[in-house]
Amino acid sequence: MNKVEVIVEIGQAHDGSLGILHSYIDAVASSGADVIKFQTHIAEAESSLQEPFRVKFSYEDETRFDYWKRMEFTISQWEEIKNHCELVGLEFMSSPFSLAAVDLLENLNVNRYKIASGEINNLLMLEKIARTGKPIILSSGMSSFSELEKTIEFLKPFGNELSIMQCTTAYPTAPEQVGLNVIKLMQEKFRLMTGLSDHSGTIFPSLAAVTLGASLIEVHAVFHKKIFGPDTIASLTIEELTELVKGVRFISKAIDNPIDKNENGQFVELKKIFEKTLAVNKNLTVGHILTQDDLESKKPTNCGLPVSDFKRVIGRKLKKSLNRYDFLKKEDLENE
Repeated sequence: MNKVEVIVEIGQAHDGSLGILHSYIDAVASSGADVIKFQTHIAEAESSLQEPFRVKFSYEDETRFDYWKRMEFTISQWEEIKNHCELVGLEFMSSPFSLAAVDLLENLNVNRYKIASGEINNLLMLEKIARTGKPIILSSGMSSFSELEKTIEFLKPFGNELSIMQCTTAYPTAPEQVGLNVIKLMQEKFRLMTGLSDHSGTIFPSLAAVTLGASLIEVHAVFHKKIFGPDTIASLTIEELTELVKGVRFISKAIDNPIDKNENGQFVELKKIFEKTLAVNKNLTVGHILTQDDLESKKPTNCGLPVSDFKRVIGRKLKKSLNRYDFLKKEDLENE
């Protein structure tokens, strides 16, 4: 069975609180998801004074830079986070936004890298990641096919296992923005493992993506959609996430077990019960010439003439009287 992986993006939903972050780990584990993903921000390394985000950002943060600073954790704190994830059966993953962040994640010995769509053209960072030899998942949110093709061709010589995800950079993503059609296009164009990174705040696009052959599903999750955070409105609640995982597993199992409609031998006994025999729907006398209006179908089968033969009895003469709802047998009819 080719299991569809469910990646749950927590991002900054923890709001810089280790206590809340660890609560998210337990909650995501309870949903049955496979991977929990964070973001590793090192403000000084990724941000400059010219960044448009250097504006008043929240009640607590004067600028987005201050927000990034508040989202930072020490290496020992990240080690505790990763250990907790593994303890409850989740793969720890975090998207880096600087080369310094890659160094931090390498110190944690992460299994693979998820690249945010804004970093697709950051070939400097991508080369550093590629040289680790670890699998790379590319998010396509802000990228054209030509940009994606350039990045994939850049990475291929390094030999990393590559995956690509359809993604729309809109929070939340409206139905007409999801781009489910792109999943098949990506599969055909790049011949890579393909998935959907969804920001709709609903479970529907991910379920549809699985039916289209997606191997990876990523959604954001949050305890409540009214708490502070840049991705909150585009996230699923833990309850919705749990339902999504159930749906993904159900659909995946259905796809992995195709049904042969040419073979229905397992229904032989049921067909005997539910299929029907021809009967008459009124009292009829000897010599009556049958019409379609005289006929009924009654369970079970094999008690007389099969229902499928009804046209062959129309216009035939009865050799005996029949009571209402009697089964109609071959011997009740004069020869054709």
